[in-house]
Amino acid sequence: MGTHLKTQKRGRGSPRYRTPGHRYYGHVAYEQKLEGMGQVTALIHDAGRRSLVAELLLDDGKTMFTAIAPEGMRIGDKVHLRTINSYVKPEVFEYDNALVTTGSILPLSMIPDGTAVFNLELRPLDGGKLGRTSGAGVMIVSRDENNGDVNVKLSSKSIKVIDPRCRATIGICAGGGRTEKPFKKAGYKFYAMHARGQQWPKVRGSAMSAYDHPHGGKSMGKPTTIARNAPPGQKVGLIAASRTGRRRGKKIKADVAKK
Repeated sequence: MGTHLKTQKRGRGSPRYRTPGHRYYGHVAYEQKLEGMGQVTALIHDAGRRSLVAELLLDDGKTMFTAIAPEGMRIGDKVHLRTINSYVKPEVFEYDNALVTTGSILPLSMIPDGTAVFNLELRPLDGGKLGRTSGAGVMIVSRDENNGDVNVKLSSKSIKVIDPRCRATIGICAGGGRTEKPFKKAGYKFYAMHARGQQWPKVRGSAMSAYDHPHGGKSMGKPTTIARNAPPGQKVGLIAASRTGRRRGKKIKADVAKK
């Protein structure tokens, strides 16, 4: 008898393949209502994310919440916090240079064009969805004077239209340049991925032995296609594929020549 497939072992939920969520700091998002000033009390390294997490204490001295830290933030810095709770889009964009400081959390209607932001909300009060990874930044490009929507440029160079009531953090997400340093050894990469419950390296089934995988074996082996109603121990590869391989023929060559 062979062994269980890696996908079956991971899906079982045993401690060996379980994500170490007990070491993660938790979900970091904007509060529903943020008003006033906040002071950075701590910068936390979260094992579950690539960027630092900042603990902010509001000016009332009691309320504390967490946010993703920008580059250049230090303990003791003070940031401005604003939220627009109105259901009507603001028609007038009011900019205050005193509020636009690194780390401040403001609606897009209060941030001038050309400012780099991160942890941007897709919809008002959703907590932040865009530009959350280390070194990420979203650029505010322009605005629509008719309906007030804001055009932002993502890291992928694509333009997205965002509601002006959506909030964002001024600056660039902390941890930039992380991918520029090589791992140098496979063991470093393995433990870095293992700390987050990710599978690495991913070995091809055809490179395994027949004992470990249905596609394995040095002889003829088995095809990579599998029936739709195959049992779970065999259902790997191209499931219910009508055809495999590169498309060949005169018609294909003619289409390529036209392009």
